[in-house]
Amino acid sequence: MERLRGSLPKLKEKLLEALKAVLPIIGIVLVLCFSVAPISPSILLCFLLGAVMIVAGMMFFTLGAEASMTPMGERVGTAVTRSRKLLVMIVMGFLLGVLITISEPDLQVLAGQVPAVPGMVLILSVAAGVGVFLAVALLRMLLGVALPPMLVGFYLVVFALAFFVPRDFLAVAFDSGGVTTGPMTVPFIMALGVGISAIRNDRHAADDSFGLVALCSIGPILAVLALGMIFRPEDGAYTAPVLPEIADSVELWALFRSGLPTYIKEIAVSLLPIVALFGVFQAVSLRLSARMLKKIAVGLVYTYIGLVLFLTGANVGFMPAGNYLGQVMAGLELPWIIIPVGMVIGYFIVKAEPAVYVLNRQVEEITDGAISSTAMGASLSIGVAASIGLAMVRVLTGISILWFLIPGYAIAIVLSFFVPKIFTAIAFDSGGVASGPMTAAFLLPFAQGACAAVGGNIVTDAFGVVAMVAMTPLIAIQVLGMIYTARQRSGARAQPAPALSFDQLDDDAIIEL
Repeated sequence: MERLRGSLPKLKEKLLEALKAVLPIIGIVLVLCFSVAPISPSILLCFLLGAVMIVAGMMFFTLGAEASMTPMGERVGTAVTRSRKLLVMIVMGFLLGVLITISEPDLQVLAGQVPAVPGMVLILSVAAGVGVFLAVALLRMLLGVALPPMLVGFYLVVFALAFFVPRDFLAVAFDSGGVTTGPMTVPFIMALGVGISAIRNDRHAADDSFGLVALCSIGPILAVLALGMIFRPEDGAYTAPVLPEIADSVELWALFRSGLPTYIKEIAVSLLPIVALFGVFQAVSLRLSARMLKKIAVGLVYTYIGLVLFLTGANVGFMPAGNYLGQVMAGLELPWIIIPVGMVIGYFIVKAEPAVYVLNRQVEEITDGAISSTAMGASLSIGVAASIGLAMVRVLTGISILWFLIPGYAIAIVLSFFVPKIFTAIAFDSGGVASGPMTAAFLLPFAQGACAAVGGNIVTDAFGVVAMVAMTPLIAIQVLGMIYTARQRSGARAQPAPALSFDQLDDDAIIEL
C-alpha cells in the first residue's frame, strides 16, 4: 500500500504530461469537425474514446519505460562491452538488433500494408537490416569513428539503390526506417548506447552514446529496397481502413473490446524476446539484486499496460478518424487548405509520441540540462510541422518523394560537418524517434484519405509520410545546435576566461588557445 501511495505522485505527473501532449490534438480535430470538416458521430466517438486510451497508455508507458526499459538497456550494454572481445560484441549486437526489431509493434502494422511482400519475409528482412546496423553502430562507438562520414557513405548507397527500385517501393522503404524505431525499440537502444559509452573513459563518450537509432534506421531502408528488386508491386493492392458505424455506447465499447485481445497478444509477444534476453544476461553476468529485479518487473507491467492501451486507442480510434478527416479536407472547394491544417496537426502530434519523451529526457540527462527537453520538443515540433506540409504537397501534386528526400538528407549531412558531434547524433536519432505510432496511426491515414479524395496513387503519393517526418528533424535539431553554439561563443566573449593551470588544459584546449 505504501509503495502504491509513493507511486501516485509519479502517475499524476505522467498523466499531466500525457494530457499536455494529447489535448491539443483533440482540440484541433474538434474545431475542424464542428466547422469545415464535419464527420459522423460514430467516427467522432471512436476518436474521443481512442484519445482517452492514448492518454492512459502514455501515462503508464512513460512511467514503465523509466523503471524497466532504460535500466535493462544500460546494463545489457555494459555487459556486452565488458568482455572486450570484438567478435562477441558484433554477434551480440546483431542478435539484439534482430530481437528488438521483431518486438516492435509498428513493424507488424507496416508488414500488413505491403501486400506485395509476405509479412514474415518483410519482418525478418527488416530485423536483419537493423541487426547488421546495430552491430555497426556498436563498433563505431567502441572505436570512436565519427558519425557524419558514415552517414554520407550509407545514404549514398541508399539513394543509389533507390534509382533501381520500382516507384511503388520507394515510399514504403523510407517509411520502414522510421517505423522500426518506435516505442519498444528506442528506449532499449538508447539506453544500450548509454551503457556502452560508460565503458569508455574519454571525454567524447557521452557524444557517441547517441547515433545508434540513426544507424539502425538505415538498415530497414536498405532491406526493403532490396526486396523491391525481388518482388513485384503489382502483385498487391492497398486496402483502405474500414470506417466504423456504431448505433450506441455498447457498440462503441464492443468495437474497442474486439481490438484489445489483438494488442494484448501482440505486445506480449513483443516484450517476450527482450525479457528473455535480459533473463539470460541476468543469469550469466548481471546478477542484479532482488529489489532491482522487482522494480524492473513492475516497470515492465506498466510498459505492457501502457502499450496495449496506446495502440488500441491509436489504431481503433485514431486511424479511421484520420482517414475520414483527410478525405473531407481534401474534398473541400479549396483542397490546398489541407497543407496548413496538416502542419498544425503535425506540430502537436509529435508531442504525443511515446519515444519522443524518452529521447528528450535522455538528451537532457546526458547533457546535464545544457540541451533542455523544451528546446528539443520545440525543434522536433517545427521539423514535423514542415514535413507534414511537404507531405500534403506530395499528396496534392504527386511529386516523387525523392525530390524531397535527396535535398533534405543532403542539407542534413552538410550541416553535420558544422555543428558539434552530439547535435548530429541526436538529430539523426530524433528522425527515427519522431516517426512513431501516432504518425502511422493518424497522419498516414490522414494522407491516404486525402489522396483518395483527389484521385492520387495512394501507394506512391500517400505513403512516405513517415519518411518525411523522419527527415525534417535532422535539419531542425542541427539548426538548434548551430544556435546553441553561437550563444555559447557570444557568452564566452562576454565573460573573462577563468585562470587555468597548465595541468588543467587538455590537448584540444591548448590548440584552441
